[in-house]
Amino acid sequence: MENTTPKPQTFNGTVVKTAMKDTITVAVDRYVKHAKYKKFHTRTKKYLVHDAGNTAKVGDQVTIVSCRPLSKLKRFTLGAITKAAAAADAE
Repeated sequence: MENTTPKPQTFNGTVVKTAMKDTITVAVDRYVKHAKYKKFHTRTKKYLVHDAGNTAKVGDQVTIVSCRPLSKLKRFTLGAITKAAAAADAE
C-alpha cells in the first residue's frame, strides 16, 4: 500500500517582523486576477512562523512549511532562508 499523505503546504515570502521570541512574521504575496474587471493585482497575507533560534532577519526571503498548530496563530515553521537581506550597516 502506497503512502497517501499529502505534501505539506509551502510558501515563499519576505520576513517583515522579528520582534517576538522564536517567531517571525512573513508576508506572502500572490498575483491574482480580479473577477469582474480582469485586472491583475497583488494580494499580501501575513503569517506567523516558528523560527527556533531566531535565525531569520528582516528582509530575508524565506520558505515556510505548514505544520501542526503551535499556538493560537502559528501554523508554519521556517523551512529555509533562500536569500539573505542585504547588509544595511555596510557603511
